[in-house]
Amino acid sequence: MRIDECVALVTGANRGLGAAFARMLLKRGARRVYAGVRDPATVTDAGVVPIRLDVTDPDQVADAAERCADVTLLINNAGVLADSPLLAAPSMEAGRAEMEVNYFGTLSMCRAFAPVLRRNGGGAMVNVLSAASFFTNPAMGSYAASKAAAWALTNGARVELRRQGTQVVAVHSGYIDTDMAARVTDTKASPETVATTTLDALEAGAEEVLADERTRQIKTAVPTDLATIYPAIQQTWDRRTPSSGRS
Repeated sequence: MRIDECVALVTGANRGLGAAFARMLLKRGARRVYAGVRDPATVTDAGVVPIRLDVTDPDQVADAAERCADVTLLINNAGVLADSPLLAAPSMEAGRAEMEVNYFGTLSMCRAFAPVLRRNGGGAMVNVLSAASFFTNPAMGSYAASKAAAWALTNGARVELRRQGTQVVAVHSGYIDTDMAARVTDTKASPETVATTTLDALEAGAEEVLADERTRQIKTAVPTDLATIYPAIQQTWDRRTPSSGRS
C-alpha cells in the first residue's frame, strides 16, 4: 500500500507511538490523518484531524466509521498496560480493562472499518501488538494475554479480509520509549523508529513487523519457548515473589 495520498485513522494518536504515526503519515504525504482519541483537545499536532473515539464505546466506534468514511488505512494503536499478574492480582479488574481495550476495542474497530476499507478499494489495517504477544511474563500477565488474543484476531482478520484486498499487518515490538514504558530501564526503541519501520513494511507489502532485535529473538524462540524463554522468566518471578511455604 502507498502512504502517499492515503487517508488514515490512528487510534490513541495524542501521544507516544500513535502521535509518531500521525506525524510520520503526514510527513510521507498522507492526504488526511484522523486522530482517534478520548479527548480531542489533547491532539495538538498541526494538520491532524481529532476525532472523539473511545474504542470500548460501540456508539463512538460506529460514529467514527461514519464520519471517517474516506479512510484507506486504519492503525489500531490504542492500548493499555496495567502491569498486573494473572493470579496474584487482587481482582480481575485490570485484566478485564486490558482485554476490553487491547482485544475487544481492536476487534470493534476492525469490524467497523472493514466495510469502509472495502468500499475504498481495500486499503490496509495495522494492529499494534507487542513482543508480549509471543510469551507471558506474569508481572504483566493479563496484558500479555490481551496482546496474544489480539495477535490471534489479527491473523484471523487477515484471512477474512484478503479477498477484499485489505492488507492486514501485525506490529510486534519490545519496549518503546513512551509513557507506557516510563519506568522501564531496559533498552527502548523510539516511537519514530517503530512508526518508520512499520510504514516502510506496509509499503513493501509485509504482513508482520518485528520492530526490534529483542522481538526478533523472541519470535525465533517461540517453537522452543518452554526451554528457551520461560526458565529465565521463572527465575525472575521466583526472586520477586515470597516463598509459597511448600516443603
